[in-house]
Amino acid sequence: MSAVRAVKRRVRDALLPLTFAALCGYFAWHSQHGDFGLEARERKLGDIRLANEALGRAVAERDALERKVLGLRGDEIDRDQLDERARMLLNLVGKDELVIPYEPGRRLFQ
Repeated sequence: MSAVRAVKRRVRDALLPLTFAALCGYFAWHSQHGDFGLEARERKLGDIRLANEALGRAVAERDALERKVLGLRGDEIDRDQLDERARMLLNLVGKDELVIPYEPGRRLFQ
């Protein structure tokens, strides 16, 4: 019986440190691989970087469109932009201009 008691005592003495070691391992693993861990943080930072790049492109496109609209509004109309827009919408060309047709899916301008 003394051998069984010695084993029980050793198991009981080792149980608390093993439990704390398992808990530490669990939290260490989740701090690296979990939903809020370091790897998830890097993925989210990459997503933010891509979103900021897309935002920059959208802002640049919006600014270009605003410049075009300002050229067609106001007291002083930009004659070149007005001429370009009218030709595109009305499908007109000048007498001395050369017309190169494009295939239906490949328009030069939007």
